[in-house]
Amino acid sequence: MTHGSELRVRLRRALDGSRPAVFRELTDPRELARWWGPDGFTIPSVESDLRPGGAYRIAMRPPEGELFYLVGEFLEVEPPERLAYTFRWEDPDPEDRETVVTLSLHDIDAARSELVLDQGDFASERRRALHEEGWSQGLDKLGELLASQRD
Repeated sequence: MTHGSELRVRLRRALDGSRPAVFRELTDPRELARWWGPDGFTIPSVESDLRPGGAYRIAMRPPEGELFYLVGEFLEVEPPERLAYTFRWEDPDPEDRETVVTLSLHDIDAARSELVLDQGDFASERRRALHEEGWSQGLDKLGELLASQRD
């Protein structure tokens, strides 16, 4: 596939939480570790310098397997409406390339927000699909976490 192939993940989620509350879940290392990643994964540590040009590093452990790391740099930090950062695996698969994740938050009403996620371009459909599944599962966990905080 060529770099201009537009292999992207685009997701939308309605979430129980104001934009500031959701932005905090997306950026606070303690909160992020509670919901990040595909089902069954744990997040032993999150390091984050939340500012444009600042770096982050997320340790991820699959249910069966070795610890690995996601790293990148923040490109945009505009609380509570927008977050953009580079996304790359510390030891990438040969099919991986650095991508850019953009998260935008919009008000639905005073207590609910819409999260719009865009990530790409991926080197292959297989890697795009893997990321879409991981994001979908992680965002489902985020939605459940936010809903439980409302109860």
